[in-house]
Amino acid sequence: MIRENLAKIEANIQKACERSGRKREDITLIVVSKTQSIDTIKEAYDASIRVFGENRVQELNEKYTLLPDDIKWHMIGHLQTNKVKSVMGKVELIHSVDSLRLAEAIEKEAAKQDVVVDVLVEVNVAGEDSKFGFRFEEVVSFVKTIANMPHIRVCGLMTIAPFVDIPEENREVFRTLRKLLVDINDKNIDNVPMGVLSMGMTNDYEVAIEEGATMVRIGTAVFGERV
Repeated sequence: MIRENLAKIEANIQKACERSGRKREDITLIVVSKTQSIDTIKEAYDASIRVFGENRVQELNEKYTLLPDDIKWHMIGHLQTNKVKSVMGKVELIHSVDSLRLAEAIEKEAAKQDVVVDVLVEVNVAGEDSKFGFRFEEVVSFVKTIANMPHIRVCGLMTIAPFVDIPEENREVFRTLRKLLVDINDKNIDNVPMGVLSMGMTNDYEVAIEEGATMVRIGTAVFGERV
């Protein structure tokens, strides 16, 4: 089932790229493996998936030790400052930098280990009270602040769009985030190579790709509804 689901997702990604005049290789599929068993994740791995996203640090750490070491792990969920140390060196990208306090914790730990950590700034584009992330009008100022942190590299932006039944309803959310990324790039801020747009999930990833997503985070469409 997982292999067949991935084939459908791949076909949809290809079609979205064709509709928007984009190249398939410019889109990274992140398979969201939260709450999934090791055996289930291995099924996706055996279907050639190598990029997985986790929401919880404890789960990520458990899976990191039990699964093949060529997997690229992404931290896509809310990251508490006291958990920063335990993901260092294990994740390719932290998608969810949502406060100055978290950025400072990452900088401090990265400095200790003499590494540079790639991050995305989480933006609460829709202004939902239930979501983490900076308000739209706060982002540029925050990016300028953390651009001065030598052990953090801001690679782009991430958002979690509202859950909607009609994907088209989120088009403006994705378009707004892309415009923000372009605006930040136009400011030529040192140490901010903005290129990544992490947006779009199971219910709206095709629209997200049409609006410029470079990473889509898909779990339910791969594994089915969680029980």
